[in-house]
Amino acid sequence: MDIDAFVVRNAPKWNRLNRLARQRRLTVTEVDELLALHQATARDLSVVRTNLPDAEMVGRLSSTLALSRAALTAPRVARWAVVGDFFTAKLPAALYRARWWWGITAVVSLLLALVLGIWLAHDPSARNELLPPDYVRQLTKPGGDFETYYRSAPARDFAFKVWTNNFFIAWEALFSGILLGIPVLPMLFSNSANIAVDGAYMVSAGRGDVFFELILPHGFLELTSVFIAAGVGLKLGWTLIAPGDRSRVTALQEEGRITGVVAIGMVLTLACSGFIEAFVTPSGLPAAVRIGIGAAVELAFLAYVFIAGRRAYLRGETGDLSAVDRVDELPVVA
Repeated sequence: MDIDAFVVRNAPKWNRLNRLARQRRLTVTEVDELLALHQATARDLSVVRTNLPDAEMVGRLSSTLALSRAALTAPRVARWAVVGDFFTAKLPAALYRARWWWGITAVVSLLLALVLGIWLAHDPSARNELLPPDYVRQLTKPGGDFETYYRSAPARDFAFKVWTNNFFIAWEALFSGILLGIPVLPMLFSNSANIAVDGAYMVSAGRGDVFFELILPHGFLELTSVFIAAGVGLKLGWTLIAPGDRSRVTALQEEGRITGVVAIGMVLTLACSGFIEAFVTPSGLPAAVRIGIGAAVELAFLAYVFIAGRRAYLRGETGDLSAVDRVDELPVVA
C-alpha cells in the first residue's frame, strides 16, 4: 500500500476530526459528524497498523482518536441546541412518521364510540340493563356526578390527578407494544366504551349539550395523545412481526428509542390537556370559548406534527436518538 497516497486521501478527514475534537461547543450535527469521523479514523488506524507499520502515523492517529474519544465520552450538559433539536426535529418527526398508525387508530376508536353511543342512546332496555336507574339519575341530573367531577378537587390537584392517570395509561399503551401490541386493543375498546356510555346516558337524558361542552375543551388533545400512544405502541408491536430489512433486534432497538421520544412528548401534551381540563373545562367561560380554546390547542398541535414534523421527516429525521447519545455503541480505541 502506498503510504503517501493513503495519507493524501485521508488527511482531510483526520484534520477535520482533530478540529472538531478540540472545539469547545458543537452543534448536534457536528457531534454526529465527530462520531462518524472517529469511527472512520479508527478503521484507518487499524489499516495502518496492519499494512503500514509506521510509528509516526500510528502515534498521530492514536493521539487524534484519544482527543475525539474524550470529546465523545466526556459528561455532556444538555444545551439549548440539543433541546431545540429535540422539539423542532426529533419529536415532530417521530409523530409524523407514525401518523398512519395513530390516525387510523383514532378513526376506528371514534367510530366505535359513535356506534356504541348511538345504539345505547336509542335502546332504553340496554341502558337499563347496563346501569341501575338511580345511578343514572345521579350521573345525568343538573349538578350531578358528570358535572361535579370536574370540580371534585382544587384545580391544581385535579390537574395533577388527571395528568398522572392519563400519563400511566399512555405509557402503558406505548410500551405494551413489546407484547405485539395485544394489550393496546382492550385499552382502546375500554376508552371508546367509556365515551359512548357517558355520552349515551347524557343524550338520552336531554343533556347532550352539557356532555359535549364538558368533554370537548380538553378532549381534543387528550384523546389525540391517547390515540398517538396506542398507535405508536401498535407500531412497536408490528416491528416484532415485520422488522423489514433490519434484523429483529436492530429494528426493536430503533423503534424502542423512537417510542421513548414519543413518550416524552406525550408527557407534555397530557400535561397541557390536564391543565385545560382543570382550569378551562369547569370554568365560567361561555361554552363556545371553552371549546374554542381546546380546538385551537389541538390545531396548533396538529400543525406542529404535520408542518414541522413533515419538514424534519423529509430531511431524513426519524426521531431516533443521535448516534452519540447511544452510549453503548460508542467505539473503543485499542
